[in-house]
Amino acid sequence: MKYCFQLLPHANIRYQESLNLLGAAELSCILNALHIDAEVRLEQIGGAPFLCFDAPELTPAQLLACSRYSALCFMCQEENGLLRPIDRPDTDYFPRDLAEVLKYKGKTSAVFTHMMINLALTASKSFGAEKPVTVLDPLCGRGTTLFVALQCGMNSVGIDMDRKDLKEAADYFSRYLQFHRLKHKLEQGARTVKGQNIPDAIYTTANSKQAFQAGDTRSLRMLLGDTGCTGALLKKTPADILVADLPYGVQHAPQEGRRPENFPGMLRRVLPSWKDALRPGAGVAISFNSLTLPRTTLIELMEAAGFQVLKEAPYNDFEHFVEQAVTRDVVVARKA
Repeated sequence: MKYCFQLLPHANIRYQESLNLLGAAELSCILNALHIDAEVRLEQIGGAPFLCFDAPELTPAQLLACSRYSALCFMCQEENGLLRPIDRPDTDYFPRDLAEVLKYKGKTSAVFTHMMINLALTASKSFGAEKPVTVLDPLCGRGTTLFVALQCGMNSVGIDMDRKDLKEAADYFSRYLQFHRLKHKLEQGARTVKGQNIPDAIYTTANSKQAFQAGDTRSLRMLLGDTGCTGALLKKTPADILVADLPYGVQHAPQEGRRPENFPGMLRRVLPSWKDALRPGAGVAISFNSLTLPRTTLIELMEAAGFQVLKEAPYNDFEHFVEQAVTRDVVVARKA
């Protein structure tokens, strides 16, 4: 049986070309995690880009997993040269505006972020789990990963040392909850780790009043502090997957009272802490600018920290052009 998935259109032509290639790799990872042996092909149907593959008829559970593909616009089967639409399961827990409304310079695309979450999930023991997983972003900035995860019905945890960025994310989320009249609870406190006082805010909410009252809730947690403290902070509540979009510049953001760190130095220091913040079998997806951080260097650092890096297909083909000074790539791994 031939399945055809239409890709979301993108206004940037250069990125649309990248999206086509990234989409094929991501869908291949999802099919691989479902133990479906199928080759994903990019085809033009009626002038629109589709990802196509041949496979036995998909079960409802398999269709549900495939429908979580980040760049999916329309799914169908080809029968006798005609396309038959497939009812797409509604996989959004919150409306898609959650991850899209907050705009700022340098924001990572919500579609790309969703792809990163999917990649980490396919590499983890939590793929296909019925209960909500917890997504950790140890460099969360203004929270795009946190909002995409929550939109998908997952719990999310983020840490960052930029007070202004975290405040903007928290203010936006508070306004979002009020605008949509979503019942929620906010707990604020602080933790002391490695001599640092780390403010901690936890939002608990649900997509309906009935779900909130029944305790069927999701959480979003924001921590203000050094990412090197992540392991100690999440020791009792480890995450199921980790997604991180490394800064694209030559140096990592300056730290309070310290000089800026280069990428290898920063990663060598924090990767063991990131690993400690995860459950055994957790999946990891890290994106980076390969012009400033070679892929081989990142892999060596992750393996030295104890991660099992997935180097073979379909996890080895995510490099793509973003802009003149940025060629982005993704490394996928798991905690043994």
